[in-house]
Amino acid sequence: MDYWYDPSNGNEAVLSFGDVGGQVNAICFTSALISLFERPCNSTEQESVITFKWQELVSVHQTCCYVLRHKAHSKNWVRQVRYLGNLEALISCATSSTNSMVLGWKENKKTPRTTAFHISKGVTAFDYHDGLKLIATAGIDNKVCLWNPYVISKPIGALRGHLASVTAVQFIVRRKLLLSFSKDKILRVWDIQHQLCIQRIAGIFPKHLDFHSLLYFDEEHGRLFITFNNQLTLCELKQETGRVTSHEKPISCVLYNNVFKQVISSDIGSTVTFWMIDTGQKIKQFTKCHGTAEITTMALDATETKLFTGGTDGTVKIWDFNGHCHHKLNAGRDQAEEISQIFVLKRTVLVLGWERIITVFRMNTFTQFFVQPSEWKGGVQHQDDILCAAFLPSQTLVTGSYDGEIVIWNNNTENAFRKLHPDSKRALKSKSDSQFLKRTKPTATHRQTSAFSSDISENDQECNYAVTRLFFLEARKNMSASGGANLVSCGGSGFVRFWSTSRSCLLAEFIAHKDTGSIIMTVDRTCKYLITGDIDGCVKVWNIQEYCLHYSDSIVNQPPPLLTAFQPHVDCVTHLETCEHSRRLLIISASADCSVAVGNISGSPVGIFGQEEHWRIDESAEPLFPNTHQLEEEGEENDNERKVAHEDRSRVKHSPAPEGDPLEQTVPFALEATEDPAPSNPWENTILGKRYEEARKSKENDHKPFIWEQTQSSVGTFSSLHIEDLKDVGEVDKPDFIINPHKYFGEKTEEKTPPPPQLPGLSQTLKAAFDEKSFFPKEILEQEQKARQFYKQLSNEVKVRKKQSQARDRKPHGNSPSVFKP
Repeated sequence: MDYWYDPSNGNEAVLSFGDVGGQVNAICFTSALISLFERPCNSTEQESVITFKWQELVSVHQTCCYVLRHKAHSKNWVRQVRYLGNLEALISCATSSTNSMVLGWKENKKTPRTTAFHISKGVTAFDYHDGLKLIATAGIDNKVCLWNPYVISKPIGALRGHLASVTAVQFIVRRKLLLSFSKDKILRVWDIQHQLCIQRIAGIFPKHLDFHSLLYFDEEHGRLFITFNNQLTLCELKQETGRVTSHEKPISCVLYNNVFKQVISSDIGSTVTFWMIDTGQKIKQFTKCHGTAEITTMALDATETKLFTGGTDGTVKIWDFNGHCHHKLNAGRDQAEEISQIFVLKRTVLVLGWERIITVFRMNTFTQFFVQPSEWKGGVQHQDDILCAAFLPSQTLVTGSYDGEIVIWNNNTENAFRKLHPDSKRALKSKSDSQFLKRTKPTATHRQTSAFSSDISENDQECNYAVTRLFFLEARKNMSASGGANLVSCGGSGFVRFWSTSRSCLLAEFIAHKDTGSIIMTVDRTCKYLITGDIDGCVKVWNIQEYCLHYSDSIVNQPPPLLTAFQPHVDCVTHLETCEHSRRLLIISASADCSVAVGNISGSPVGIFGQEEHWRIDESAEPLFPNTHQLEEEGEENDNERKVAHEDRSRVKHSPAPEGDPLEQTVPFALEATEDPAPSNPWENTILGKRYEEARKSKENDHKPFIWEQTQSSVGTFSSLHIEDLKDVGEVDKPDFIINPHKYFGEKTEEKTPPPPQLPGLSQTLKAAFDEKSFFPKEILEQEQKARQFYKQLSNEVKVRKKQSQARDRKPHGNSPSVFKP
């Protein structure tokens, strides 16, 4: 239901509402300030409440109002309805693919003329911007679309970024921004002009599995109200200051170049920046690499001398490190499409991300600047969009899609020969695996999967299975014989899964980040550590050295040992990378909070690229974790202690947000204790914990990005100086002025000083110093003298003339009477 009135004429008003059958109704008032309805004849003035039946309003003529009705949505629930005064139209929406949004144009008092918009899976909510003449729709397909009300063929813009159905949208009219809220309780702020997400807020809302929410933003006071069933959340806008950033825009990807020892980062503003890993210093920056399009992913070739960048414009560009673009790959086939991953192999370049087929470019076709894609021989094997891939030399390629399906390919023949899926009902196998499937127990997969997804609705199953990252565990040997896991995947709802490609089965799955959406991950070169990151900025390090090394009939749900958990960012972790430098394993994380952070494998920070003070990684420092041989020896000797530590290790969870938590509390992550009131500390019972207990205690729990400690090494003019402690100094003989102070500090007789000489008088000095002849030039004095003489002569002449005129006046005139003397 919605009520509208004309600000310039309060008598004009419209009350609109919809029903569960797809009917849209509107009561148009013509004298709202005087009376909404005519008083019935049988009513008395003493009655405080007057009831009007809907059928009477429709059938009986009213002088104060009239009714408009139209069947906008056939047998579908009207989710929202609103009257637009500028357009003089009724707008409504429903969750159906046909007639998802309908505009009913008001023409006199007749049935409105309708215009229908057909949107995939339907619309849950909408909003209208009077100044921009735009309609924003919240789609069930996780997209926010911008529509011109007069163009129904396609939207003028699509805002992608949500991983769940969008439930509410609202414009911030003055700032030309758009708020959108999704089913996974993530709020996004969009720049309408550039169609970019400028802020993402998560983790501060109440935790409900099933809820109905409404969103309202008060522009005058800068307050946002969101309802969760019977709870009301209030968020207030605050200006953020004092945070170190690496880019001006949210960062989309980060790479490490082992040849040049550089970190390469890209953002959604189409900027690529190069940093030194040794000091964190910025080396160079390429701007507008893809024009106004966002950079979504990057990759390096085998020699690490060429950089591949993919953007939302559907193109892949190949750069050298001097900023010259050598080739432009038309991956989107002249259409703007989002690219999620680029794979550079020996003879081909594979591009993934927006469709169900792999886009391939042959190296032998790179003869011109513009390169067109070739045909992938394997055709379409996925049922949904491909999001990621992994390659295992010499010919095994795996691809993961949004619906959780993993397809295994022979890269040489480009044919698919196996398919995997967490849900056994959807796990499709090739004919060559049919005999093996008869020997396995498919019900185990289904039983374990349903145990995790029992509290998840059917609409969220795709988000639960979505595969965002795939990695082969190349360092593991003889996995085919033992049946152990050689492939790891992660994605929706915080799941991490371990697969055996030789047995074509799922070996283990666990929730790495609870109560969160999609996660990302990476694996170090030795396949000992698994690093995961979530949408709240949290990063976890897991020890997978001895995890799933052998085949098991049942799916393992116990997670591997959690080594550490820390939060280097205040927003979503968009990319993770590892590098070995100065005998240390470093974690490089990029985030939507515009920062790229570097930390040790233990979680202790090194720095943030872009900070004023440069860091220096000390080459003489010992690694924070033991090397391969030490871990293997300790694993054999202390296997029981590790098991005890693994069972008692506390889980990392999100702290619940209080009701009415303001918007500035955007770092909700905290380390919670176990449910035991007096939990044992596993770090006191293991060799690993005893050795590095001091390093863990030094880590603060306030989750500030990075806090520096005082170190002796520095970068600058005096960095090469070697400073040692001062040597102990023996007894020093006291000087004579301390032993015999009377010789040096005795009283002395006062000597009479002669009086100061008397200075000459002021009149004498001034007369000589400021004489007129010596102060002014001779020409000026002569000119002044002539002027004085001329003035004196002129004054004398005036006096003479005056005397002559007085003498004439005294003489008698001829016509005057005669005077006789007696």
